[in-house]
Amino acid sequence: MGVSTSAPDDGVTVVTVDFPPVNALPVQGWYDLAAAVRSAGADPKTRCVVLTAEGRGFNAGVDIKELQRATGPEAILGANHGCAEAFSAVYDCAVPVVAAVHGFCLGGGVGLVGNADAVVASEDASFGLPELDRGALGAATHLARLVPQHLMRTLYYTSRTVTAEELHRHGSVWRVVPRAELRTAALELAREIAAKDGRLLRLAKAAINGIDPVDVRRAYRFEQGFTFEANLSGVADEVRDAFGSDRQEEQA
Repeated sequence: MGVSTSAPDDGVTVVTVDFPPVNALPVQGWYDLAAAVRSAGADPKTRCVVLTAEGRGFNAGVDIKELQRATGPEAILGANHGCAEAFSAVYDCAVPVVAAVHGFCLGGGVGLVGNADAVVASEDASFGLPELDRGALGAATHLARLVPQHLMRTLYYTSRTVTAEELHRHGSVWRVVPRAELRTAALELAREIAAKDGRLLRLAKAAINGIDPVDVRRAYRFEQGFTFEANLSGVADEVRDAFGSDRQEEQA
């Protein structure tokens, strides 16, 4: 359980998240994920990173139970900073990051995938931001990298999800494959990327980030300010408590 790293192919490092039952990450989990991605990118032998997960889904966001147990602001501050670190680690990784997504990809999962360089998804994958149902805000910055602006707004306000096939039609998912073929498809793309000169790949990643029209770090931190405001006002606790009384495990 936790975050692990492996190197199945020359030049390819796989970072795997495993926090049963639904990969809702505790504060420390976000920091561990950030550290693993940064370490992989800093390794001169790595030319591509694959971000994947075990279990029922890719990522269910923040561990709401941890927030509900907290008596002060430390947990929400930790979640805010931890998510920002993990999202930035993916975006700033010195080499391209391929996200291999299965099952649900919610909240913080969208933050990770939205900052990845390429996305491969299984046919059962779904993506969404249920933040308004969880007493939170954030990651619209990253959803906007996956879908057009008005669709992003509609998904955000309604907490609805979209399928991998829909994202494929929008051009943000590279391939959609059967669940059993996901790892193979992600590694296939990673190997193709890793076959390039590592020095040029690192220059290319820096160049592409440099021409990005949106500063994803600043935009996300701006969103998080409203998340913290919702917590200070008490409305976030009210919404989280209501959600906790009728929890759907797959979106915990």
